[in-house]
Amino acid sequence: MKRLDNRRIFITGAASGIGRATTLRLLAEGAHVVATDVAEEGLAETAALATKAGTGDDRLNTAVLDVSDENAVNTVVADAVTRLGGLDALVNVAGMLRGAHTHECSLDLWNRVIAVNLTGTFLVTRAALPALLETGQGVVVNFSSTSAQFAHPFMAAYSASKGGILSFTHSIAQEYAKHGLRAVNINPGSISSGITENIFSLVPEDTDWNLFTKLTPAIGEGFGSPDTVAGVVAMLVSDDGAFITGTEIRIDGGTHQ
Repeated sequence: MKRLDNRRIFITGAASGIGRATTLRLLAEGAHVVATDVAEEGLAETAALATKAGTGDDRLNTAVLDVSDENAVNTVVADAVTRLGGLDALVNVAGMLRGAHTHECSLDLWNRVIAVNLTGTFLVTRAALPALLETGQGVVVNFSSTSAQFAHPFMAAYSASKGGILSFTHSIAQEYAKHGLRAVNINPGSISSGITENIFSLVPEDTDWNLFTKLTPAIGEGFGSPDTVAGVVAMLVSDDGAFITGTEIRIDGGTHQ
């Protein structure tokens, strides 16, 4: 018996990087998963990888979702709960990064990053909470970032959004603890993903990289694999994480010490 057998899990940001790796890990451990992302093509690739691994044919459903769209979130989450027959865990991975000199950051850029990262996390969580609370042992895993606690210049909107997620998660962990709900932040850093692989195109061309005092993990020979994060998420949504709530788990190979 696998530790996630029959667990019903909703995940966002499943089309690439950490979200894809987490989706595949949850399926490998026996979960039934509804995987969502705004990128339809990438989502199809995730499904194909699950099928190739022999885990996706009967336990994976996918749905295209923009987490910043309130109506879409409510519809897709409700459909997922119906399809799964309930919900045991929510994993909010979806996010975006756009960088700028703060004095040149447009309101449109600021609002878009906040809308996807922070408001999107809120919208999906709000929609999922009734089903999660019904189980008496629901789990919410939110993705904050090392940028919420350590200096990441040129990323004011991104850092603010991730700091908001950090606080939001603590709030719901306390609010719903007596209902059996657990809520935990994952703070990844120095992990290979769509964001880190395209970082040079996401920040100003004249970015002073000397302002990033440390980018290299203390262990290993480079950035970590998304699989290293996926394993921690799988632990958190299983009974192995039953005494973990209202806290952060930083996964960065010792980059920020």
